[in-house]
Amino acid sequence: AGMAVRVSVLPSPRCLFDDPVQIRVAGLRPQQAVTLRASLVDESGELFQAHALYRAGSSGELDLSRSPALGGSYLGVEPMGLFWALQSKTPYKRLAKRNVLTPFCVDLEVYEGHGDMSRLLGKCTNERWFLEEGVKRISVREGRLKATLFLPPGPGPFPGLIDLYGSGGGLIEYRASLLASRGFVTLALAYMSFEDIPAMPEILELSYFEEAVNFLRKQQQVKDTGIGVLGLSKGGDLALSMATFLPGIKAAVSISGSSFNSFIPLKGDGFTIPVHPYDLGRMKISDESGLVDFSDVLDDHMDPATWDCRIPVERSLAKFLFLSGLDDRNWKSDLYCQDAVQRLRQHGREVEFYSYSGAGHLLEPPFLPLCKVSIHRMLGMLIHWGGQWREHAKAQEDAWRRIQAFFWQHL
Repeated sequence: AGMAVRVSVLPSPRCLFDDPVQIRVAGLRPQQAVTLRASLVDESGELFQAHALYRAGSSGELDLSRSPALGGSYLGVEPMGLFWALQSKTPYKRLAKRNVLTPFCVDLEVYEGHGDMSRLLGKCTNERWFLEEGVKRISVREGRLKATLFLPPGPGPFPGLIDLYGSGGGLIEYRASLLASRGFVTLALAYMSFEDIPAMPEILELSYFEEAVNFLRKQQQVKDTGIGVLGLSKGGDLALSMATFLPGIKAAVSISGSSFNSFIPLKGDGFTIPVHPYDLGRMKISDESGLVDFSDVLDDHMDPATWDCRIPVERSLAKFLFLSGLDDRNWKSDLYCQDAVQRLRQHGREVEFYSYSGAGHLLEPPFLPLCKVSIHRMLGMLIHWGGQWREHAKAQEDAWRRIQAFFWQHL
């Protein structure tokens, strides 16, 4: 009968979501053809799956960090391919973690042959957590703040971060919880479409974000060397505004952001930055799928008529890191990043800038699968975010390393 087939996840079947793992299969026949399948059911019951065809080595072993996939969801040697290639059975679903206190469980199964998946040979489950043991999750409703604070275990002091997502709104915690698991006190902050904050506020007040900075600075576990902020999309230009107008911000990361104030006026102390002009008439909607391409709706940022909407980042003494995908179909984030980088460099400011070919708009923590298209929560339209599977996955891994290194360096 031979040995039973064993599937193992090393170094442990339980890990943090941003941890790479090694998947091994033992007990196969030499050169045996098998299909590996990963399945994950998200919190709304949506099924995400990926599969790949493999052939065992001469000793009947399979190691995904060495063996190439011969077909399926991806090709070649991709140790984490089964995770980043996960796709929903229903089209246009985005994999996102709502409750960070529970893991995503990924079932890994090995089937006989390349094809029908009727004969299961072995399986195991990889528990992928968003909170390291000992990290505290604290709901914050203080003053106007609507946020969640994540505290790493121990007295610290730790660098403090404010984490902002985009115009879809809500209180998004999974990136903040992972950053706290990596040693940062992190405040996930809601600023639109959450509780009594409207989906499209008429104005955003800088003082709200200042309240968040002050709240974080007074936490005793937070280092007093200054606060970091990172934002994705609309959160990216807010991160730049905070670094420009709030003296407490020492380091800012903009992911797929812009160098001007987008979509909602920003009210500061004695000034308001207007909205960069746009025209929704320039949306391109593809007939068959109803997919919306937003990339041309904004007026040309090189036109001086738009310059009062610019965020004057060159006035800031903070350090900056810009990250963008060259296949961003939502807006021209690479051009907009270049605009800010150019202005900072002209003024002798320190700035890092990385753009990734084949990466889309939604640059997320590593191993979250690419979301090419999804329904925008505020607009209720199918938005094309862009990205190619493998390139986007590699970009997310690289960006995550750079973000952490940047904050460790400057905070």
